[in-house]
Amino acid sequence: MCELLGMNCNVPTDICFSFRGFTLRGGRTGHHTDGFGIAFFEDRGCRLFLDYQPSAGSPIAELIRNYPIKSTHVIAHIRKATVGGTTLANCHPFQREMWGRNWIFAHNGNLENLPVLRQRHYRPVGTTDSERAFCLILETLRDRYAEPPGSADLARMILEVTRDIAEHGTFNYILSDGDLMLAHCSTHLHYIVRQAPFSHAHLVDEDLTVDFADLTTPEDRVAVIATQPLTDNESWTAMEPGELIVFKDGAPAAFPTRDIE
Repeated sequence: MCELLGMNCNVPTDICFSFRGFTLRGGRTGHHTDGFGIAFFEDRGCRLFLDYQPSAGSPIAELIRNYPIKSTHVIAHIRKATVGGTTLANCHPFQREMWGRNWIFAHNGNLENLPVLRQRHYRPVGTTDSERAFCLILETLRDRYAEPPGSADLARMILEVTRDIAEHGTFNYILSDGDLMLAHCSTHLHYIVRQAPFSHAHLVDEDLTVDFADLTTPEDRVAVIATQPLTDNESWTAMEPGELIVFKDGAPAAFPTRDIE
């Protein structure tokens, strides 16, 4: 299956270190060779880079690895195709507008027999189950709210529709509107929060170490979410199946994330 990477911070931060190890899994240390993508929020704008080539050898991925774009919300994906061909239209993350904001979504897993999508506001461009699920989430939110709700109501509604979709298969995903980042686990998803005192981190996929104390201030806080831990000398937290965590300003936010009724 595919792999996911997300970063949520309290100050704009680059993702070069994590992205370097992550992209090696797309054809060198892993078999996710059917394309990749990465999205960076910048204020109300969003930079989106996609390629149907394996990320380990993609010139676009090489550009991103060496270009320290700073953002508070980043979502990346490396693809192992299960539904839909190896085309640019099927590469994650997917992007749509809702309530005057960009929404970005990436998914890991297989979904079957999804509910009928009415396509009043959103319809898939490609042929993946993932993009269809993204459109279902947004269509449901638009039907329920004409204007953006408060963060707690938004999280509650997203968890409700997530539960419905998760009944159709494996639904690990990362979703963001540039204000909140939501991560849902069906099988495998991990996260780590880096904050002072910062220390060294060593990649799993390459013999590369960085000392975050040299790159940060004591006020910085960064949450990194990944399908599998990217470093081997830090303590990552494994999310529980069925758990949805809302991240804001580099840490899990104080919203109920599992048993919202």
